[in-house]
Amino acid sequence: MNISSHEQPLADKIQAFRHEMHRFPELSNQEFQTTQRIRDALTEAGIDILPLPLATGLIAEIKGQQDGPLIVLRADIDALPIEEESGVEFSSENKGVMHACGHDFHTSAALGAAILLQQNAAKLPGTVRVLFQAAEETGVGALDLIATGALDEAIAIFGFHNDPTLPVGVLGSKEGALTAGVDRFEIKIAAKGSHAAKPHEGNDPLIIIAQIINATQSIISRNVSSDQNAVFSITQVHSGSTWNVIPDTAYLEGTVRTFNQATREQIEQRLRQILTGIAATFDASIELLWHQGPPSVVNTAKWVDLALIQAEKSGFEALRVEASPIGEDFACYQQKIPGAFMMVGSGGPYALHHPKFRVDDKALYPTARYLAQLAQTALEEINGKA
Repeated sequence: MNISSHEQPLADKIQAFRHEMHRFPELSNQEFQTTQRIRDALTEAGIDILPLPLATGLIAEIKGQQDGPLIVLRADIDALPIEEESGVEFSSENKGVMHACGHDFHTSAALGAAILLQQNAAKLPGTVRVLFQAAEETGVGALDLIATGALDEAIAIFGFHNDPTLPVGVLGSKEGALTAGVDRFEIKIAAKGSHAAKPHEGNDPLIIIAQIINATQSIISRNVSSDQNAVFSITQVHSGSTWNVIPDTAYLEGTVRTFNQATREQIEQRLRQILTGIAATFDASIELLWHQGPPSVVNTAKWVDLALIQAEKSGFEALRVEASPIGEDFACYQQKIPGAFMMVGSGGPYALHHPKFRVDDKALYPTARYLAQLAQTALEEINGKA
């Protein structure tokens, strides 16, 4: 994990880039200044940028042998609507917006990898596209890049995310499902209000809320096999406005996390059945709005093996990690082409999306170097030269 004297200038450069990006975070689909900063840094390094109709985000391309294969690296660039409390010297200057998920780290590491690949382009046995993707936090940013043809003719794709639960110097992945499919649901109840002293004159939506909360807790425990992981969480409940009135309406919201499509569909179906039954029982209108997010990241064994072997060669401790219930729209790319997604230790102690979240800069340049070496190795593997 050491940085040599000839590597130090680039290490310093991408660290300064990360700090600047962290100071001026931008929300999903609003990453205009961020995109321009990335564009300027790539242009300065002599790296080609594909002329695509993207409002935010961009795709860089490093061309080696013209008849060689194409692989893809991906980083995300957007921030979160969180007021920063990390205390770092380069804290956010955009009120209420923070890189609390480490996308500034991802972008800066990918930038460093692109520069390293460009410096070695003459020896590169193919082409590497580097996707600087907007709007990962919305769960649909990957689809916008796919629509541009970003994956056309590509053989494989590699992505990564910092992991504050892992120490700096550790890199983990696994074959199969690594992250969860993410869905959001909203439940809208329309009943009949009344004076709180005369509940028999109304149809109390708070009683209906209680029935929904109780009934839905059995969806996982009594419908999903014990060898499958899944999460059903109600995260918001709203109803009423004063102490002596039974309201007309109520609202619930929550999320479902699953690791395979069959379980995902089963949970939605069971929720609909429960709500239909409760609506009939209490003579109320219950509407379910189901918002499907990205599916599970499902890694290809071949590329996970190569990524972990290369991690060891690059000075990381490589681990086979457990699947995580976080969501990641990198999964959308993997529905088109095979690939691997890795978790890179960022040192903690605070979790992703926490206002005190921070990334240890010691992880930055080693990650950039690793990504460049992984791209080189993957192209050699495809060419049968590894």
